[in-house]
Amino acid sequence: MKALCWFGAHDVRVENVPDPEILNPRDAIVKITTSAICGSDLHLYDGYIPTMKKGDILGHEFMGEVVEVGKDVSNLKKGDRVVVPFTIACGNCMFCKRDMWSLCDNSNPNAWLAESLYGYSGSGLYGYSHLYGGYAGGQAQYVRVPYADIGPLKVPEGMSDEQVLFLSDIFPTGYMAAENCGIQPGDTVAVWGCGPVGQFAIKSAYMLGAERVIAIDRISERLRMAQEHGRAEIINYEKEGDVVEMLKQMTGGVGPDACIDAVGLEAHGTSVGAITDTIKQKTRLSTDRPHVLRQVIQACRKGGAVSLPGVYGGFVDKMPMGAAFAKALTFKMGQTHVHRYLHPLLKRIQEAEIDPTFVITHKVSLDQVPQAYDMFKHKQDSCIKVVIKPWEA
Repeated sequence: MKALCWFGAHDVRVENVPDPEILNPRDAIVKITTSAICGSDLHLYDGYIPTMKKGDILGHEFMGEVVEVGKDVSNLKKGDRVVVPFTIACGNCMFCKRDMWSLCDNSNPNAWLAESLYGYSGSGLYGYSHLYGGYAGGQAQYVRVPYADIGPLKVPEGMSDEQVLFLSDIFPTGYMAAENCGIQPGDTVAVWGCGPVGQFAIKSAYMLGAERVIAIDRISERLRMAQEHGRAEIINYEKEGDVVEMLKQMTGGVGPDACIDAVGLEAHGTSVGAITDTIKQKTRLSTDRPHVLRQVIQACRKGGAVSLPGVYGGFVDKMPMGAAFAKALTFKMGQTHVHRYLHPLLKRIQEAEIDPTFVITHKVSLDQVPQAYDMFKHKQDSCIKVVIKPWEA
């Protein structure tokens, strides 16, 4: 089969690789019909996530058709259309039973690696380094799906791939980010980053009762989407100055009730601190660029909530923890518990509360994916979300 493989920073290639096989009775093999490039894939593309190996298959947002199942998989059969959560979960451990699927104790075969860096290991992830299990990803023509009796969601008849694809990651990720804010009626929510996760966080904040959403970014196409599709008020930080001061002015001096960092470890900015972060990360003196995280802490109102769906990979410094403490902020973060949200968010799509296809700007074949990564990274051609069709020429 053909698959998109990682060979180093900014070096991804479409290669012919062996087809996946059933390795465990709870496995399934899925023929990928639609996949996507995620913003967090760029952290791999840029070389900031450790333990990648040459030839690793990328991609964690995918869906397709079941072509084979292990003998212990009774809920799926050949021909079923499924969308697959990017977090891999066993369904039996304490964390899975508590609906904290991304913290699964059993799905990361390289748990010792994560434990050495983080103290404990979360779940395995598709296509996201050996730190998270070394699983082959879904930017390919086929993929092995472990714990297939637990993870995949059958797609109802009449629904297109594009309608349900983002249940694999970015829709639940944006929704959980908003849910973690504990939104009350009348609240104002500020969202940093208007990429796909930020767009879904904006939509989800309104679904959960926010009165106002303020979106912060520097890319005009993303801000336009947030404004036109998400009904957000917008701030272009490159043109409008101090974001913290702007948010104070827009909220009567109080600050947003909740702040969402949908950017993560490669944050851009114009301040001296942001420039210093970039230099330190590029010279490997720091793992992450936490400029947005600092702004979020400074901007949030007293007693407010800080939600972090943006990926952080290592250690951050110069954090204004004194401000966080003095303002009694609540922090919630983490990989998305995708399994928890599959059925509720599918229902919202079916009831036309949201059409997730609004974020799609580009569709490419598998052979075009290396160029699409470069386009997505550099925000060329108004690119916001790339969908991949692995079987098209």
